This record gives sequence, C-alpha cells and structure tokens, in this order.
Amino acid sequence: MNVLTIDTATPAVSAGVVRRDDDGTVRTLAERVTVDARAHAEQLTPNVLGAVSDAGLTVADLDAVVVGCGPGPFTGLRVGMASAAAFGHALGVPVHGVCSLDAIGIHTDDDVLVVTDARRREVYWARYRDGVRIDGPAVNAPADVALDSSTAVAGSPEHAALFALARLDVAYPTPDGLVRAVGDWGDPQPLVPLYLRRPDAKPTVPKSSVPKSAVAERK
Repeated sequence: MNVLTIDTATPAVSAGVVRRDDDGTVRTLAERVTVDARAHAEQLTPNVLGAVSDAGLTVADLDAVVVGCGPGPFTGLRVGMASAAAFGHALGVPVHGVCSLDAIGIHTDDDVLVVTDARRREVYWARYRDGVRIDGPAVNAPADVALDSSTAVAGSPEHAALFALARLDVAYPTPDGLVRAVGDWGDPQPLVPLYLRRPDAKPTVPKSSVPKSAVAERK
C-alpha cells in the first residue's frame, strides 16, 4: 500500500510517501521537510503535494494516511492532524495516528531517551528499549527527566545536548518511522492529540458570566 505520512509535532513540517508491503516491509518513496516552527500551516500542503509528486504518484494512489499526534505544541498538532483527517476523508482512506516520539525512537537500539522541544524551557520525552517505548511520553524540565538506564539520546539536537549522553543522528519523526509505529493496521482509532498540557491561549470570559457580586466588589 502507498501511505501518506504527516507530522507537525516538531519544527519540522514533514510529509512523505511510504510503500508498505504485505510482509510489513516499508520503503520511503519521497519526503519533503521544512524546518520552521512558524510555517506549519503554510508549508504542509505544498510539502504533501510535493512528496506525492516526487514519488511518481497522484493522491488517488494513496491507500492510507499516518499522522504524528504529538506530543507537540497546540497549533502545530492541530494543523497536521486536521490536514490528515481532511485528506483521509477526501480520499476515502483510513487515517492512523501515532506518537511522534515513537517515529524517532523506533529507529534506535539499546536504551535511548528521545526528546523534542516543548518550549517553556521544557522537553517532551519518552524512553525506548530496542525501539519499543518503555516510559512516557511526558513533559518536564530537562533536569527533571530521569535518565535511568538510557545510554544515548535522540531527537532535537539543541535539547539532546542538555543531557550527558551519547547523541544519535535521528532528529525528527521520519516517514518510515511513522509507518512502522502503527501497531494495528485494522480499523483506525479516533485521532487524539497528545498535548500533555493546556494551550497557552485562554478564552475570554464574557461579561455576562461575571457574577454581579464581583462587579459590585470592583466598584
């Protein structure tokens, strides 16, 4: 099957096309990546169309969509997951959601810590043993992330440098990593974003909802 992959959980706006054979073998046919934390909305669709074209296919040749569901910032995840759902609906193909950190950790061996930028001087993290997640995902300050038996770190180079571990080259979720992270290719589960914390923006409280007693106290 031909699988469209999308991930916007990190500054890398990633789209790819992966061929998955019946025996589970995966091969990346094309990939378009723009590393810009402010360009998710502008770059995702061009990257998707570019990757499909680079693979020598049309969108009608796609059989499934896999999307990284985070953890990641609210706005970035919303762009990627909404786009994946829209492509799936328009093409009539299933959409599978996976943990974006898994698409990095699945490439690793031994005990590895995977970290990405959570802003606010924090990191999103998970631990993997032979490519299988054994802890996380979670969000913490780097100093509060227990290394346990981890011998190496992968993910955001800037944040991986905060840990006294050997650094691996895998920095962002990859198309084949996203496809390999799908555990069940049966009926997909509803897409659930892994925000891990509330968004920064808060809705404004309508004036009518403010108790009269509170208004009186202000006067």
